[in-house]
Amino acid sequence: MRRGLIAALLLCLLLSGARAEGVVLRTVSSFAGADTAAEAYVDILEAYEAETGNTVIDVSAASDEGWKTGVLNDFAAGNEPDVLFFFAAGADSAPILYKVVPIAEINAAYPALDLPENEALREPDGVIYAVPARSFWEGLYINADLFEAYGAPLPVDWASFTKAVEIFNAAGIVPVAVSLSDIPHYLAEFALLSCATAQEQQARPKTLDEVPASWFEAMALIREMYEMHAFAPNASATYESAATELFRAKKAAMQFDGSWLASSLPAESMATTLVLPMPKRDGSGAADNYIGGVSMGFYLTRRAWKSERKDAAVALLAALTKEESIRRLGYTGVGGQLLDSAEEMAQGRQMLSPLQDAMSPKAREVWLLECIPAVAAGQMTPEECWQRVMALKPFGE
Repeated sequence: MRRGLIAALLLCLLLSGARAEGVVLRTVSSFAGADTAAEAYVDILEAYEAETGNTVIDVSAASDEGWKTGVLNDFAAGNEPDVLFFFAAGADSAPILYKVVPIAEINAAYPALDLPENEALREPDGVIYAVPARSFWEGLYINADLFEAYGAPLPVDWASFTKAVEIFNAAGIVPVAVSLSDIPHYLAEFALLSCATAQEQQARPKTLDEVPASWFEAMALIREMYEMHAFAPNASATYESAATELFRAKKAAMQFDGSWLASSLPAESMATTLVLPMPKRDGSGAADNYIGGVSMGFYLTRRAWKSERKDAAVALLAALTKEESIRRLGYTGVGGQLLDSAEEMAQGRQMLSPLQDAMSPKAREVWLLECIPAVAAGQMTPEECWQRVMALKPFGE
């Protein structure tokens, strides 16, 4: 209680200093598009502006490869914002670390602020640079009402999954909503969960010979799903936003996605949407693992730290990461049966970080945006896929 009071008093002092400056700050985040926390994020920025007299210029967009590339390009060009909400503790964050301020350094300069240092966001250099704002999980979303209406079995194992695909194909319903052209990420990760053990999924091979056999099996599984017409005919040409809209509109029965999808679903869908673990391809039931973690947080940039905007930027970081703000920026609107099923999915299962987060950006791009579509369409073999990826040294020398 005392620590929280001291931090609140410090924030007031920072806000007072920021008010005197009347500066302009720039922010970038992924609180945009269908994300239901986008409104809360704007509210927090506007409250900060009203409190300080400062101006916040925000350039936020839905998180996709284009958004990530844009952020990284801005950092490379010296055009980084003052406060950033971005990925942490993975390949995405590596290029920006030399231009952001460690949380310990901020706390040393503003000790009463006491920003949290979450171990999940510790970078390979041993330093924590971001304040976490969202944990996440990924699962197999299903429109349970469609399964009931068409008499399809819940996909609790591979046999029931393939049976459901058969039933929905016959009914003119897309079995699995996915875009192979821009966001095949979740499909790739879930194919690995279906074929690999936890140890194999977390392997970081240095050469092609070290790649687990289950990684090749996972790519073959994507081809198998494509051949059984699990995806829409235009899956290789559509966008993730359009594929997701099929699921939201009940025109698709299933979708591989993360907890962020739950926050964008209509309120009326909360009681009819479930999240299940990935069925194992060997027919032994559901996977023993699931994808999850803490992957994104708020950063303060060196550009702001070394400028006359320092106090104002620290005050904004504090406003965005205080307990009330973090609660508002969480995955709101998720509850009832949907949340219960997600918690059940995680219970008793080992949480694994996504393989893509450990890859270098170029290798990840080749794996997801070149290999996955080509393997699915039969234009590239799983062996050729991993040959191409491993040639790029995705996990270092």
